Parts: sequence; C-alpha cells; structure tokens
Amino acid sequence: MKVLVINGSPHLHGCTDRALQEVEDTLNSLGIDTERVNIGNKDVRGCIACNYCREHGKCVFNDVVNETAPKFAEADGIVCGSPVYYACASGQLRSFLDRLFYSTMTTVNKTMKVGAAVLSSRRAGSTSAFDEINKYFTISAMPVVSSTYWNEVHGFIADDVEKDLEGLQTMRNLGRNMAFLIKAINAAKQEIPVQERTSFTSFHTE
Repeated sequence: MKVLVINGSPHLHGCTDRALQEVEDTLNSLGIDTERVNIGNKDVRGCIACNYCREHGKCVFNDVVNETAPKFAEADGIVCGSPVYYACASGQLRSFLDRLFYSTMTTVNKTMKVGAAVLSSRRAGSTSAFDEINKYFTISAMPVVSSTYWNEVHGFIADDVEKDLEGLQTMRNLGRNMAFLIKAINAAKQEIPVQERTSFTSFHTE
C-alpha cells in the first residue's frame, strides 16, 4: 500500500515540507509506503482545455503531470501539501491538480483512493485553501481523510513549525487516520461500489 505525497511549495525544505514529513513518517511507521513528488519548484502550465488528453490518455504538455500520472494510478492515496498564498494553494499546485485530475479522468480509476490536503501558513487563509484542494477529491469519488483539527501548520520558516506542537500532532493523526482508511478500504475491495457515469448535464443546444 502506498501514498503519493505532492509538495506544492517552491521551498523544498520549508514549512510545507516539514508538515508533510510528519505525515510521511507516521504512514511509514504503520506500514504504508510513501513517494514524494516536489512540483512547487517546477514550471507547471495550466490546463488550456484542448482535450488532447481525451484522445491520447495524457496531457498535451509532457511535463511533471504526465510523469506523475502512472504513480497516481498505482497509489492508494494522495496527500497534497501547499503554502498559502492570498488564501489559496500555490499556483503550481492548482495547475498541477487541474491537469492531473482532468487528463486522467478516463485512465485512472480514482474511486476510493483516499485524499488529504495539508496547508502551511504564517497566519491565516489556510481553511479556504484547504477547501480548494479537497474539491479535487470530492468530485472524484475519493474519501477525504480528516484529523483532529484542519490539516495545517503555522510558521514563516521551517523552524517555526517545530513550535506548532498541535499542528504537528494534527499531521501525525492525519497519517494514522489515512493508514487506517487505506487498510480498511483495501480489506473491503470486493465491495467497492460501482460509480454511475452515464449522465452528463449540458444545456448547450447547438
């Protein structure tokens, strides 16, 4: 069993990384493998709605999104971490998730893969960014993993996060809950419900 961990921060050893480390260490201690993909320092283009992926099964831009798609297919869960900019996730992460989820709509079965958002901020804005990331999961039949507080840490530099004892505790509880949910779903795989996908609402008449 494996979790894909996406770091949407341009700082590879910053606050977001520190929060994700706490989740990763907890998952590993409970027998769940993790793989980190750092995308915050990459040049990630946004989706241009060209629908190339519908015919070819991958994004027209051959970058970290296409590199990550097979890893996403194999993973039992995904954790997406981001700093907070203007009460939103990083632009790189949003562009990455837009393209990853859309380009794999027909090639990666996301049903019952578990998802979790992790945010870091100096002060505020994390709850709206938290909601923003979770929307990718809730439109994809993916259970969202919760913790004992919203999945966030506070600090301006990584050393500050060490002082956020409740934030780190929240990350550990998130890791424990994610491991439990992955194992429970894995044990019940024969009973995973089939999702209806036959209806598509569009009032366009031309």
